[in-house]
Order: sequence, then C-alpha cells, then structure tokens
Amino acid sequence: MANITAAMVKELREMTGAGMMDCKKALGETDGDMDAAVEFLRKNGQAKAEKKAGRIAAEGLCKVIVKEDKVAAVVEVNSETDFVAKNDEFQSFVAAVAEQAVETDSTDMDAFMAEPWKNDTSKTVKDALVEKIARIGENLNIRRFEKVVAENGFVVSYVHGGGRIGVIVEAETDVVNDAVKEAMTNLAMQVAALSPKYVSTDDVSEEYKAHEKEILMAQIANDPKMAGKPEKVIEGAVTGRLNKELKEVCLLEQVYVKAEDGKQTVAQYVAQVAKENNAKLFVKKFVRFETGEGIEKKVDDFAAEVAAQAGM
Repeated sequence: MANITAAMVKELREMTGAGMMDCKKALGETDGDMDAAVEFLRKNGQAKAEKKAGRIAAEGLCKVIVKEDKVAAVVEVNSETDFVAKNDEFQSFVAAVAEQAVETDSTDMDAFMAEPWKNDTSKTVKDALVEKIARIGENLNIRRFEKVVAENGFVVSYVHGGGRIGVIVEAETDVVNDAVKEAMTNLAMQVAALSPKYVSTDDVSEEYKAHEKEILMAQIANDPKMAGKPEKVIEGAVTGRLNKELKEVCLLEQVYVKAEDGKQTVAQYVAQVAKENNAKLFVKKFVRFETGEGIEKKVDDFAAEVAAQAGM
C-alpha cells in the first residue's frame, strides 16, 4: 500500500475542493493514485458537494417525529432554494434525518453527523448528506436537531406552513387523555404563532433581565416625558415595562390565543384543563424551530450586478 503523505492530501484537496479527511480516505482507497482518487471523490459526491459549500442554504424544511407520545425530535435541513425544499427526494431525506434524530443518543451536531446512517450503516450521516448534495445539485445543510424525552408525561408536536415551523411541547402530567393532549397541541400552535422564548418567568435568567433593564433605562433617559422624574418613579417605570415584555416572551404569561374573553392567560388555560380533567398538569418544555431563522440570506440584484460589470 502506498504511503499517503500530507503533501498528497493537500494536492488532492486543491484539485477537488473536497475535505481533508475525504481526500485522505480517497487516496487510501486508490493506493495513492491521484487520478483514481479524483474519480473516487467525484463518484462519491464529495468533490461536487464541497464546491457548493460556499452557497447560502437558507430555505428548507423543519420536520418533527414523535414516537409513542414519549419521545420526539425536530430537525432543520436547509436547501438553497424553495424549489428544492418542495422536491419529494429532499423531503424524504429530511424525514430520514428526523428518524435518525429521534433514535440518536448524540447531543451535538458533530457527534450526530459522525453517526452511522440509519438507512445504510456503512455510511455516516455526513456521508448521506454529501451524496444527497451530489444528487440534488444544491448545497444542503443539516443545521440543527433537538430530541425531547418525556419522563413523566407526554410530548405533542405541531408543524406549520408545510414545514416552515416545527414545534414540540413536553407536558408533565398524571393524566393522559384526548382532552389533555388537545390542550397541549393548542399550546404548540400558540408557540408556533407567537414565538415565546421561555416557558415561564422562572426560566428567565437574571442576565437577560439585567440586559433588558439596561436597554429600558436608556430608553427612559431619552424620553422627554421622564426628564426630572424621581429615581423611584423611573425604577417603577422600568419594572413595569420589563414585566410587560416578560408577558410577551414567556408562554404561560401570554394571553391564550383561543381565549373567548381575550384575557385568559396560557397559565390560566392550563389550570382550567387540569381542573376539568382532575389532573396535575404542567408545561415542562417547548422547542420551536423556524426554517432559515438567523441565517442571512443572499439577495441577488441582477440590475445592480449588470451595472457594476458595465462600470455604470
């Protein structure tokens, strides 16, 4: 077997744009034959995939899988275009990634990507992704996943917009029936619609509160109506504004969207459902993924591009 040197790996990487470990493997598989190694990478999709890695993948889908009401996983897989996101092959791949996630013991993306691919254990999850990139012809990215296991209750899910938003809600309860499940599904819909950050005010860190107070203090300092007000009044105003903000970002403090009187909070709704079903019922956790959230999308301006090239 040929001695695979760092220089050989570097040369192959420069020729193909493939990853370093992929190049090393290709050279090992082809006994150091550079041309054969290039062909190996092309056949396995790595060279083609790596050339697309610079493209922004901000479209795609979120997918949720629930197993026996006890275990759930949500994944986000990105594509470059909405057209591919609607492609049957892409959607099947996202479903397979979600199935992988609901079975995984991994807690981070690196470990997840290195796992044997459930549909073909001779490959890793990363290998399966690279092959799919080669087949579909766009940069794809398994961006994130989260798995939720209910120890003392159940999980429900909700998917909005055909996969634009995926939500999991974990309930802790001693009663599991259709009415309680329906209530938690209603809350999953609320999470999708109003995008809270926390379950309750108890979950809000002091660091977050301090940061928000700092912003509110700056806002009040620039408010002519508050000029010259006593410190006690200013502190009261800050506290009032902060409490109002927390009601918007904490699920249990939000007004329940289906409330008939338009006033009932989510916490009051949960208490009502618990009483009606003689249950101890708590919202323990929720997870909300939105496709492309936080990704800066590239906006192509064809007219500007032409003008720039023409020196206009």
